Amino acid sequence: MNDAKSAVDHGRRSVRDISPQGIVDLRGRTDEAVRLSYPRNAVVVIAGLPGSGKSTLLRAWAPSGTVLDPRRTRASCEAFMPSWLPYAVYRPVARLHHLRTVRGRMRGSGPLLVHDCGSRPWLRRWLARSADRTGRPAHMVLLDVGAEEALSGQRARRRLTSPRVFATHERGLAALLAGIDGSGPAGVTGFASVVLLDRRLRDSSPRARFTGPPPPRREPRP
Repeated sequence: MNDAKSAVDHGRRSVRDISPQGIVDLRGRTDEAVRLSYPRNAVVVIAGLPGSGKSTLLRAWAPSGTVLDPRRTRASCEAFMPSWLPYAVYRPVARLHHLRTVRGRMRGSGPLLVHDCGSRPWLRRWLARSADRTGRPAHMVLLDVGAEEALSGQRARRRLTSPRVFATHERGLAALLAGIDGSGPAGVTGFASVVLLDRRLRDSSPRARFTGPPPPRREPRP
């Protein structure tokens, strides 16, 4: 009995509890487990290259908050479009619908988990501003696993991004990482924190929790 209790206690002590603020670089760490604690009204953007493991992490965190995934919006649009019409034709409409959905959800309550590559500066700024206008803190979890690992992930899920699109995301994320490494929080203006995870820590399934009472609602800013 004592041995069993000791093992449980040891397991509990091995979980490192972090309330992210600023840049939290966990790449290369050897901690057994990490738990990220966010405010109850946080908007957390899960970013990384296509195939880096964003969807896997979101599935693990889904019980804690509402997941906003642009692929769901795309699927909804495809259901109403002729099968012969290429997605590229109505992509702007699908993207606009997704952004409206995100903004509408931000006006509600409860944690939000946003699936995004994070490679587009304009979209990062839009997400941060939209969160701030509704009285929510914006946070980011960035999966820095490398291009080869991301491409391997795409092959495993049998959903390949075109080389041109992948290269665009790769350049955008490289610039983002360079900005974070060079200027710290200034590289991701508007976000209360950015947590950097590598492949090893991603595979250890970091936990997330949203704590604290719901904050007082304030009127959305125009």
